[in-house]
Formats: sequence, C-alpha cells, structure tokens
Amino acid sequence: MDNFVKITFNKKTYEFPVITGSEGEKAIDISTLRQKTGLITLDPGFDNTGSCISTITFMSGEKGILRYRGIPVEELARHSTFTETAYLLINGVLPTRKELNQFSVLLNDNSLVHEDMQIFYQNFPRASHPMGILSSMVNALRSFYPGLETVEEINKTVTRLLSKMRTLAAMSYKISRGHKVIYPRPDLSYCANFLNMMFDSPVKPYRIDKELAKALNVFWILHADHEQNCSTSAVRVVGSGRVNLYAAISAGIAALWGPLHGGANQAVIEMLSDIAKNGGNINSVIKRAKDKNDSFRLMGFGHRVYKTYDPRAKIMKKTCAKVLKKLKTNDPLLNIAKELEEIALNDNYFIDHNLYPNVDFYSGILLRAMRIPTNMFTVMFAIGRLPGWIAQWKESADDPKWRLSRPRQVYIGPTKTKYIPIDER
Repeated sequence: MDNFVKITFNKKTYEFPVITGSEGEKAIDISTLRQKTGLITLDPGFDNTGSCISTITFMSGEKGILRYRGIPVEELARHSTFTETAYLLINGVLPTRKELNQFSVLLNDNSLVHEDMQIFYQNFPRASHPMGILSSMVNALRSFYPGLETVEEINKTVTRLLSKMRTLAAMSYKISRGHKVIYPRPDLSYCANFLNMMFDSPVKPYRIDKELAKALNVFWILHADHEQNCSTSAVRVVGSGRVNLYAAISAGIAALWGPLHGGANQAVIEMLSDIAKNGGNINSVIKRAKDKNDSFRLMGFGHRVYKTYDPRAKIMKKTCAKVLKKLKTNDPLLNIAKELEEIALNDNYFIDHNLYPNVDFYSGILLRAMRIPTNMFTVMFAIGRLPGWIAQWKESADDPKWRLSRPRQVYIGPTKTKYIPIDER
C-alpha cells in the first residue's frame, strides 16, 4: 500500500506522506503543501483537518468508541473515580494506590481559595452567567498563584487548578444566591465535597448521598475529554502562544459556554420547558424537527462526530434511571423527556438520520434531578472537562515540534482600492 498521496497542480505532481495512527486512522501530512505548491486547504469547521498528533483520547464516530489512554470509557465509568480518571488523563497511566492517595491528598490540600477572591465575586452583577464568572476567576488565579517554570511547579499548578475550580464553581453558586460560602472538607471525596459545598447550609445540613456522588463521578468521567472539540482546540490554540495554564483553561471555559457545545445540556432543559409551556404537545415538536424548512432544532439528539449511538449516552441513561428511581422524582419536564425519548428511539426518521439521544440529553435530566440549577449545567461540564484540557495543554507544551497556531484564509474581499478623503465621499 502506498504511504504517500500525490497531488497534481499546474502539470506538476507533488508527494505528501500518509501518517497512520495506532488505531489505523490515516492522515495526509500537508505541512509542506504551501511551501511546495503555493496552495492551502480550505476546510470550514475543520471536519477533515488534524491539528495535532495525540496520545490522550481515541474516538470513532462511526463505531461509537471513546477511550482515554486506551481504556474504554465504559470501564472507567464502571470501575474508576473521577480523581483516578483525571490522574490517568494528565499523567498517561493509571495510578498505583500510593500515587492515587498522594494525588487525593494534594487535591484536598489545595481546595481552598484566597479569601480576597470573594471580593471579585461580589462585584459581578447578580444576573451574570456562572460560566462568564468562572472563566474570569480561573484567569484571575494566575495573580494569586504564580509560578509555572519547573516540572514540580507545573504539577502543583495542575492539582491546584483541579481542586480550586470545583471550589470556585460552588462559591459562584452560593454567592449568586446570597448564601454563606461552604468550605471544602478534607474528609470528603472530590465529588461528595462539591455536592456538600453546593447544598450544605447552617440552617439545613446536607446529607451526603453515595448514589448521587457516584452519579456525579460518572457524569464527570464521561465528560473528562473528547478529542479535539471546540473548547479543547481553543485551549491548544491559546496555549500555543505559550500563555500560562490558567489563561488557556479560561479560554476553554469561554468556548464551552456556547449552546452548540457545552451549553447543549442546558439547552435541552430549556427546550423541555418551552414544550411544557406550550401545552406539552410532543407530536407537534417531532413534526417540526422533521421539517427541513423549520429552523427548530431538537436539542440533545444526534452528534457532530458520532454517526451511531453516543457511547456516553448509554452509560448516562443507566445512571440517570438509577438516580430518578432513588429520588422518586416527579417532575413534569422529566416526564416530557421520557416521552420524547421513547418516540425518537422508535421513529424511522430519527433512526435513519442517526438522531439518537446523546449524552447532553440524559445529563441535562440527571443534573436537574440532582437539583443543580440550569445555569450551572455548563459549569458542571467545565469541571468534568478540566482534566482533558490540562492533559491537552501539557501535551502541546511538551511537543518538540510545537508551532504557534496560525491558520490561513482564502480572501474574497475587494482588490486594491484607492482611499477617498472623507470630504469627497
């Protein structure tokens, strides 16, 4: 089999090598294309463009596969914890018991944030979205915790960020409601600590539920990395300018904010709310979703990459069912969601177009059942995606072939135009 591709242009033929990944996927290395031919490629949305070589995550949209460092996400969701999965993504291997204990201790030791940061929170307008606040606060961490020069400092910064982002998120929720901030407890696990900081209060102490903590573990594991998506690419692109880790992660949070990316689970609940307000007519919603002339989109169905069932959705569906059963939740929106899911899974149109419920559909339902406010949904996603962002930033920073990201464009504006003085226009 040829290990190169030929491109003929202006009666000249050029050869470009074919790179084969460990899972058999192939790519044409066009890094010298412009140098050899004067041409560039045009690929809006980067559907066919590989921006890097990576050892972190493998996914196959056609086969419905997602693996972190080679380990299927199904196995991690079943057997691992979010803390262990974060260690795996960032360090490349599963930790020994001793390493995991040390990592957990470091997370607990770095969970508090500087008291002065509360002043920042109090000066955001009350209507501010938590994602905007979180992005700003993560960037501000650099002022309080500088130092990223040695390997030891980088490792400390990584653990510090993993721990403090969870605390910052819980603080943003408490302060937005005018409630007393609850500090992290060293005796609780990563997920249980977050739930306690969110819902504990001097008036009504929060009782840690192991089932809910396990569900949150699964939620965060499933969102820990997803190859070169919008926010991960943003972290790599911003990081390529050799900015500090906090700034790169802040960019990732901002990119995740949008409804077409991390905000999709929030959009699911908002869609279900609209359906409920309009009488709960599921059939009319399905009809609109099938109408190609209607701008309406059924949120939480289908995926940009997966051409079959989203493997994360299968796991999230089971987790969601367990939580709903335990909590005995009677929520009109959840009933609408179940009915919508049932129709879509058995409708030939949705089956033929691979419009299966994705992870955002079930995660939105799960978070609502766990009493997470809708405007905090994307923040929850960001906490889960943090280990992947850090791993991608580290891999990019350690790459000896690192280059500053600088995409090209095809200019279609006016050709050379004479300037006209303002009095003559």
